[in-house]
Amino acid sequence: QVQLVESGGGLVQPGGSLRLSCAASGFIFSAYAMSWYRQSPGKERELVAAMAHIGSTTKYADSVKGRFTISRDNAKNTVYLQMNSLKPEDTARYYCNAGYNSPFHSWGQGTQVTVSS
Repeated sequence: QVQLVESGGGLVQPGGSLRLSCAASGFIFSAYAMSWYRQSPGKERELVAAMAHIGSTTKYADSVKGRFTISRDNAKNTVYLQMNSLKPEDTARYYCNAGYNSPFHSWGQGTQVTVSS
């Protein structure tokens, strides 16, 4: 059974940083691209960052380029999202999933990120 468990969210002031983690199980992690999505109330879930399963190919939403970095540790079946220079508009619930352009699996619980002074 596929499990995606996100963690690391919280309340942070504008300009601050957070590092999200996603522990995956139930599938061959190293064979899949992994992505981070986010959803805020009243908005559709959007792709934030994605990383290929081989090499270091990545892509980012324009709104987070230069501020967010996706990385993965295949030995730990974990994908990370380092978020710097956070803005109030980054406030959302963040989710991970397998896939580069679209999600493969059901969603986990996500982790809430709130950027506010």
